[in-house]
Amino acid sequence: MIQVTPFERLGAFKNGWLNARHHFSFSSYYDPERMGFGPLRVWNDDRIEAGTGFDMHGHRDMEIITYVRRGAITHTDHLKNVGRTEAGDVQVMSAGRGIMHAEHNQEREATELFQIWIEPARRGITPAWAARSFPKDERAGRLLPLASGRMTEDGVLPIHQDATLFGASMAAGKGLEVEIEPGRIVYLVPSAGSIVVNGIAVPNRAGVAITDETKLTISGTDAYDIVLADLPGGK
Repeated sequence: MIQVTPFERLGAFKNGWLNARHHFSFSSYYDPERMGFGPLRVWNDDRIEAGTGFDMHGHRDMEIITYVRRGAITHTDHLKNVGRTEAGDVQVMSAGRGIMHAEHNQEREATELFQIWIEPARRGITPAWAARSFPKDERAGRLLPLASGRMTEDGVLPIHQDATLFGASMAAGKGLEVEIEPGRIVYLVPSAGSIVVNGIAVPNRAGVAITDETKLTISGTDAYDIVLADLPGGK
């Protein structure tokens, strides 16, 4: 089953510095039918204006992945981690038993990013933060693992869940074939461009929830990027 939720139907929040769309219930947006997808709890599509951001605040027991689409975000936390993550790159924060952090756009342009929260398989772990550059040519024409708790390829950022976040950048007219293991579910978003998944049209930045499928055929007339989460089902 492939269920598409267009960008315009996602939950929305806007103030003077943040323009956000919520794929699942979050903060003031509540939909009992959209409380998450397996261990995937949050997928926020955020636009953060220049010189603004999220001041210091805390999290517990969540794997928080930030995929930057445009601009850059600067992270600081109480563990003395500091890092700037640019467009196309990824940072992972394992909140574990508790972490205080801030995320600010210190650039001269708006920053656009996906903030993705995945529930960990185990609670109370030691909190940690890491980031990595993923040049576009590394994910050109293929799914590149960005963060995972089941893949240990060099450079893949670790998370504490049996899940993998992939990114891909595809040229116009090029396609992808994705095999899905039995019992797994997939959530994907075209972060640039529009695509077709198993014959179903998916507009730019729509959310696609996939269950009970064994194979995906993904294509696009124009160039496109996708971010894809492979997740354990049964929750």
